[in-house]
Amino acid sequence: MSNPAAAPDAHHCHGGGGGAARTRRESRDPATGELLGTFVDGGAAQAGAAIAAARHAITATQWSRDRHLRAAALTEIADRLDARSDEIIDLLSRENGKTLNEAAFEVGPSAAKLRYYAALALSDHGRAAEVRPGMYSTTLKEPAGVAGIIVPWNSPVILSTRSFAPALAAGCTVAMKMPAQTGLVNELLAEIIGSAPSLPAGVVTVFTESGSDGARLLVSSPDVDVVSYTGSTAVGRQIMEAAAPTLKGLSLELGGKTPMIVFDDADLDAAVPVLSMAVTTFAGQFCMAGSRVLAHRGIADELRGRLVNALRAVRVGPGTDPSSDMGAMIDEASAVRVERTVADAAAHGTVLLRGSREGALLGPSLVEVTAVTAPIVQREVFGPVATFEVFDDERDAVERANATDFGLAAGVWTRDVDRPLRVGRDLRVGTVWTNTWAVVHDQFEEGGYKQSGVGRLNGLRGLEEFQETKHLVHTAP
Repeated sequence: MSNPAAAPDAHHCHGGGGGAARTRRESRDPATGELLGTFVDGGAAQAGAAIAAARHAITATQWSRDRHLRAAALTEIADRLDARSDEIIDLLSRENGKTLNEAAFEVGPSAAKLRYYAALALSDHGRAAEVRPGMYSTTLKEPAGVAGIIVPWNSPVILSTRSFAPALAAGCTVAMKMPAQTGLVNELLAEIIGSAPSLPAGVVTVFTESGSDGARLLVSSPDVDVVSYTGSTAVGRQIMEAAAPTLKGLSLELGGKTPMIVFDDADLDAAVPVLSMAVTTFAGQFCMAGSRVLAHRGIADELRGRLVNALRAVRVGPGTDPSSDMGAMIDEASAVRVERTVADAAAHGTVLLRGSREGALLGPSLVEVTAVTAPIVQREVFGPVATFEVFDDERDAVERANATDFGLAAGVWTRDVDRPLRVGRDLRVGTVWTNTWAVVHDQFEEGGYKQSGVGRLNGLRGLEEFQETKHLVHTAP
């Protein structure tokens, strides 16, 4: 393998150099069009260099064998992320379009996640037994090797951390592709990671890419042992196909179409503000967005009116403006796409509220539908749009909730203490919230059923996605 110091146009955590011609691209605030700066846009050459650096670091450093080194480095990254949190929050708001509160909501938990996996790096679990007199079996967890990580643009800080933290804790080395939509945030994050004194050269290499050649190489390369991807179901299918020749491990968190089931005994005063937030947080560009509101028939009229009023009151503006409730979409083209989706949905239902658009700033929309086969129900919109459906009883609610190919998350709103467990068991989703939304705990797994993904992130399973299990058999001489 090539020397990691020769990697072109990729940000190594220690060192890094030139070699290939650098392509610089502009980054602009999607809300205002303001030029924020320029960043290096990479591709296959940068991915290849990152893979080579990660492969070299496995044998050239003690990273994969020294759990104390890994815990120290992860803790140092967490400390440095905390120290520069205001800086990265402000930049994330400007470059990504989300409000300052939303940027803080993303960045704040990232350091905690790093510390959680720093602690797990010092922990281990396995089994040992004397299976018969004089014969012993032991299982050991070992790092899978090189981890290729592909990060989406909607929450680049927390979603990159959610993958690279367990990968590093497990003892893997990392080649990480970041999205061009947040090029400046990526460079700042790479700088923060690289400032950790305990992190050996080549263990983490970050590159930014507007295209897909580098990401494709991460998936197809025989020198990458496991891939962690967060993004669309369509691309997830492509990754599974491209990874088949090497049979590498995959962790895929894909699309979602979260049903928020509101029963007739729910506290609507508590529910409505959260339902509004669930479709407007990150301008609806969130895999767990509460994009389907299912209303029990007895309270449907009241909930419909309250929700329309709540969404109509949402103030849309630049993310850095403290008066903004919701920021811009990632770019104007995305806002236009969502606007067209709402217009097309009129053929399958009733548009209760149509958000107005100014550039990449798009207000929330609400569309009432009857048929679960409607395209706006079956497809992930990835914007500030919710559907409104009416159900008759628990069975009807569960059937509607399960009627899509997605199964990432769901919400249940009720005062009945037994109903959430009863309904939750029948929902084909990875996470079920009761009277809340978007609650994630580092120590508990998250992931999707059906076409919302493969594998799990967070918790012990999140670590195991980057590990192999070895069985050692010992017979006394």
